[in-house]
Amino acid sequence: MVPSVEEVSSSLVREYLSRKGLKRTIACMEEEHPRTEASINNRSELRQILSIEDLYRKNKLQNNPLKTLLEVIVKHLIEQVKNEKIVSSDGVSSRRAQTSSMDNAPAGEEDSTPASVPSKQTRSRLDITATFPTSQATNASLVPENDRKSSNNRTGFRGPDLGVQKDHPVMDSLQDNKSLIQKEPEKNTSTSETTQRSRTNRIRRGILAGPVPQESNRKRNSRKVSQPLLRREEANRPTQDGRLVTGFHRGSLQGSRSEISSADCVREGREALSVSQRTQSENSFERVRLNMVTTTKAKTRPSAADLDASAMVLDDIEDYDDDLRELCDAPLRGTLPEHSLAGHPMDQRTATELKTLLLGSSLNCFNIEWRNQGFTFSDTHDLRYGIVQRKGGPCGVLASVQAFVLKKLLFESTESCTVGLQRLRPSNSIRRKCLVLALAEILWRAGEEKQATVAINSGRNQFIPARPYRSEGVLEKITCLTVENLKDLELILEQHVEQFETGMLGCMLLAVSAVLSRSIQKVQEDMDVPTTTLIGAHGYCTQELVNLLLCGRAVSNVFDNDMELDSGNGNMTLLKGIKGHCDVGLLSLFEHYNICKVGAYLKTPRYPIWVVCSESHFSVLFGLQRELLTNEGGGTEFDLYYFDGLANQQEEIRLTVSVGRLTQSSQDVDTDLTPPLELCIRTRWKDAFVSWNDTEPIL
Repeated sequence: MVPSVEEVSSSLVREYLSRKGLKRTIACMEEEHPRTEASINNRSELRQILSIEDLYRKNKLQNNPLKTLLEVIVKHLIEQVKNEKIVSSDGVSSRRAQTSSMDNAPAGEEDSTPASVPSKQTRSRLDITATFPTSQATNASLVPENDRKSSNNRTGFRGPDLGVQKDHPVMDSLQDNKSLIQKEPEKNTSTSETTQRSRTNRIRRGILAGPVPQESNRKRNSRKVSQPLLRREEANRPTQDGRLVTGFHRGSLQGSRSEISSADCVREGREALSVSQRTQSENSFERVRLNMVTTTKAKTRPSAADLDASAMVLDDIEDYDDDLRELCDAPLRGTLPEHSLAGHPMDQRTATELKTLLLGSSLNCFNIEWRNQGFTFSDTHDLRYGIVQRKGGPCGVLASVQAFVLKKLLFESTESCTVGLQRLRPSNSIRRKCLVLALAEILWRAGEEKQATVAINSGRNQFIPARPYRSEGVLEKITCLTVENLKDLELILEQHVEQFETGMLGCMLLAVSAVLSRSIQKVQEDMDVPTTTLIGAHGYCTQELVNLLLCGRAVSNVFDNDMELDSGNGNMTLLKGIKGHCDVGLLSLFEHYNICKVGAYLKTPRYPIWVVCSESHFSVLFGLQRELLTNEGGGTEFDLYYFDGLANQQEEIRLTVSVGRLTQSSQDVDTDLTPPLELCIRTRWKDAFVSWNDTEPIL
């Protein structure tokens, strides 16, 4: 796919800012003009698109080579203009000297001019040759004088067998006039006599001709079609005396022409050159990109409301098309809040510490299960509230977020028209809003309700990886946005919710955001052993990571408060636990096997929602009424709902729990045939009988 001019220009600017080390400016640009799938992130590819490989190699051979591609291009253009000025100045001086010698020759000596000095007829042919391509100039010189005189009202010239050339390009006439355009500013201090003589010479050479009659609207419209290189507003722009400007063709016709001032020549020449250069540049883009296989799509032009006036400077509006002119005249307003600009790119030191904390070493890499997991909701009608897990690994993160989504959906939703089970069938907008609020609550609690940091994928590397850090294209592309207000946090998450919901790195971005919100140092201080990792063997979430998401602290235990153990010889070991009641609780199968003890802070949360740890996997158990937390006496019966995002669940699982009704015969049943979920429930409600209500029990 052919890249758009906007994407190539943005890539040039990004490459310039990156090579110059302007990190703050890059961060602002990424917020105001973020990257898309069509963005060019490779310098080699960018050089190929711009066809500047030769310039790049020449630059590398210099003693002090330029660092950026933009500087290389600008230097080349400046040198090209200087060279053209020198060449054109020499050519004009030579022609003027010849013309002056012929004008001053005495009468009667015209036939006896030397062979080195061209005659008037020869000069006319030379002028035509300089104006048109070689083949056209040859044809023009063969046209009889009468035929040329009869072509006064034509826009082209007639060759011997080619007919009228209506599509004659303006650039042909500009090649020779370029010397005049560039030479005139140097003559500003000359006398009026020199100016008049120069004007007379230009009229003799055919640059300025006599007036032409006014053209009809029909001919004016046809001329705009036949001259595609002329701008629409210039093709029928009247001069000060009311005549129509139709371009200038030096020496091409001997008939009448409209008078054009030197200022008009300069302006139209520059515009035609700009159009030609832009056309050639776009054609070069097409030639390069057609040979490259790509699946990217170009970003559409932003609307006027999406642009920021403070970041837009147009030096010459005449170089842009009419649509852009209207766009620039439209009132502009910023769409991003000011707090969204307070971001800073990830640096290698922080990335190294994050990898060590999450994976145990900066040389380790995230597995495919983490890299491909986001918070995507189920499309099953009865399970629209559920977040689907692709593969095992980040289940602890998914279950924790699922629990807070249910909290927002069931107990904090402002939708008054839905109650009970109806809230478990939310619309796309409602469940996305609940996801944003759930993520905000998790990060805000991790930041001790003082501040929070959101990790966003910027789409490009923020630093150049070096040993001993191993690059994998994840942490290197993160931009961190820090806020000190819960509402601002919700706004930022709402703006970037697609990276969490439909993006491939949703779970990783949340884990990194939670660690940075808490700070790496405090997370290490929370754990019993500071070298413990948050992602354990086989990519499973450790209890520290789950506790960080549920309670805001990465403690290693699930009992209440801290516990001191005597290690002997007067040494005391401090084991850190849960400090207070949590909004969302936790039940563990390990407690059934007497491996750990879940405290009351997690068993009795503020809302009837529990993350269930069973068989090294995390899932969610929840109820619809908060009353079940207080009515716990014998004979109590209530319903609980179970969701496992990894089980490819296709139907709603409703469990009826009867407290104290477990018979002795049921207890004598082989525990190998007892679903682990029932064992987890009985750690919370002793002797509870669980009915699966015609649903196949999960073993």
